[in-house]
Amino acid sequence: MSVEQPTYDAAALNLATRDVWDQNAEFWDRAQGDAGNRSQRTLIGPAVERLLALHPGEAVLEIACGTGVFARQMAQLGVQMLATDFSTHMLEHARARTTDLADRIEYRLLDATNEEHLLALGVQRFDAAVCNMGLMDMASIDPLCSALKHVLKPGGRFVFSVTHPCFNNGGKLVLEEEDREGEIVTTAGVKISRYLTPTAHQGVAIIGQPAAQYYFERPLHVLFTSCFRAGFALDGLEEPSSGPEQPGSRPLSWATLNEIPPFLVARMRLFKPRG
Repeated sequence: MSVEQPTYDAAALNLATRDVWDQNAEFWDRAQGDAGNRSQRTLIGPAVERLLALHPGEAVLEIACGTGVFARQMAQLGVQMLATDFSTHMLEHARARTTDLADRIEYRLLDATNEEHLLALGVQRFDAAVCNMGLMDMASIDPLCSALKHVLKPGGRFVFSVTHPCFNNGGKLVLEEEDREGEIVTTAGVKISRYLTPTAHQGVAIIGQPAAQYYFERPLHVLFTSCFRAGFALDGLEEPSSGPEQPGSRPLSWATLNEIPPFLVARMRLFKPRG
């Protein structure tokens, strides 16, 4: 039985998700540029890079590479990247932006919800795999986790980053105002109304993007159990937050919530066989 048990038609929404990202590809490429947005540059990317702990010469599989921002950054560390995505248009922009280190990056069209496609990459081919802000865009993650145990070398690691399940699943940013002994004080926070049931909904990551994307929200136990059942163990975890040195441009935004992390970054590692 699938651990996810979604309340939606995963196969149908997988096709719809691909169409959305094809529509958003050009806008996304302009918005991300060569280095990614601020959250990627200052919060997500550094945490993912720390947990990956890459060494020159390693072979790395990237899932949901988008326009290739992270693949290019990792290639600069001397690794060989196979960067995959299921959006043809995203890959077109990724290739167009990869002018340097092209010999270290291969871009390939691949549906990460299809286990057979993943297994065809090769048994024990990769030292590490990474999915940077992509799992919450996938209608199903069980096929990916199941396949990774075969395409990764023994002891290989899988690092992923996602919007934090505890604060984004059904969460709403709120602003409260109170009178503290004659002083009017405003406090920003997150209101959570649901969490446990895996759900799918549409939203926008960047204001102005052509099409609303699908978010597939999973509580922590669903997210990690998919990895545990595939033979992975959790051995690294970070919850990057904006911090006081990064004030937000709007009164109510994640950049102002210094004590509430908008992202979760985890490292899963394959159990090494005994004997």
